[in-house]
Amino acid sequence: MSKYHTLTAAGAVDYARQYAGLSDPQSLVDAQEVGDGNLNLVFKILDSQGISRIIVKQALPYVRCVGESWPLTLDRARIEAQTLLVHGQYCPQHTVRILHHDPQLAVMIQEDLSDHVIWRRELLLGVHYPQAARQLGEYLAQALFHTSDFFLSAQRKKAQVARFLNPEMCQITEDLFFTEPYQIHERNAYPPALEPEVTALRVDRSLNLAVAGLKHRFLSQAEALLHGDIHSGSVFVANGRLKVIDAEFGFYGPMGFDIGTAMGNLLLNYCGLPGLLALREAASGREQRLRDIRELWLAFSEGFLALAAEKTTDAMLATPGYAHQFLLGVWRDAVGFCGTELIRRTMGFAHVADLDGIGDDVMRLDCQRHALSMGNMLIIAAPHISDVDALIARIRQNG
Repeated sequence: MSKYHTLTAAGAVDYARQYAGLSDPQSLVDAQEVGDGNLNLVFKILDSQGISRIIVKQALPYVRCVGESWPLTLDRARIEAQTLLVHGQYCPQHTVRILHHDPQLAVMIQEDLSDHVIWRRELLLGVHYPQAARQLGEYLAQALFHTSDFFLSAQRKKAQVARFLNPEMCQITEDLFFTEPYQIHERNAYPPALEPEVTALRVDRSLNLAVAGLKHRFLSQAEALLHGDIHSGSVFVANGRLKVIDAEFGFYGPMGFDIGTAMGNLLLNYCGLPGLLALREAASGREQRLRDIRELWLAFSEGFLALAAEKTTDAMLATPGYAHQFLLGVWRDAVGFCGTELIRRTMGFAHVADLDGIGDDVMRLDCQRHALSMGNMLIIAAPHISDVDALIARIRQNG
């Protein structure tokens, strides 16, 4: 019989005392439930001074905002912990540290990041962290290179693909990114005023063909161990520091998916800023988002090429010029996946505050229309956008 049970606050404290590995476990006296997502319980474990010392996170067997009618696999807790452990092995400075995990109870203990803030919240306020985009690109370069065929032997890579099979969570991504937004579906959510734009997306044959190609790559290309859900809400930042959390969607897939999702969240903020900040601040923030996208890609691509030159283990993959050729395909994928993130976050099931947090109804609709238009353009034009400067030029043309 499974030992799984849902932790209470008191139970989370007891668990942390046993397994966090602290030198003073009895100093932990209270827990504060802070989970604001759909999938998990998250407890800050506090000491007698009210200071948060560590985090206890437990996967729930269903989508929290829907209830037991949408069940979820608890194995995602194992996937998440092991993905973060692997990524942390190669990029410890930008990966949240996992102190303990229990697959049967679907619990993990991780370092407390109370001295960091969620990147999305800062982007909404117009607060800029100069190193964040480059640090995220560095994380992606290290994590994706070291879990790919460039670094792992063929046998080890195949074993890792099997270890990180995550079909139930991948099914959610497949539906929410690549299927439901392009159909009439009960989980889609958007204001009635967007119906003409949404209908146009559904009947656009060129768009649907391009999305089908992206979905096929997501289904079939096991290039590296992805984070799988790398949005600005799963990134914590501080002055000069960045940490990635929340990898329960981890699996072996196309590298461009992680990069494109990250770029897509920067572009969602770009689209929403006119409704979130005053005119001058919004214009400045949008220019910064374009610089962030450029920094993110260059940090990833430069980092990946440097690692490939030094550490590629397969003789043929080490052929001069091949890593650069490979990244051209990753870039095209990233641009297309970026477009799907814009569309699904605007009119699909899971929205973001960059758009939904806009108070003025008219402005919110304008920003949502812009996001849909941008997503459409990027998906269709992806094969023809040669590099990040060409991408930025296209974004400027789109408005």
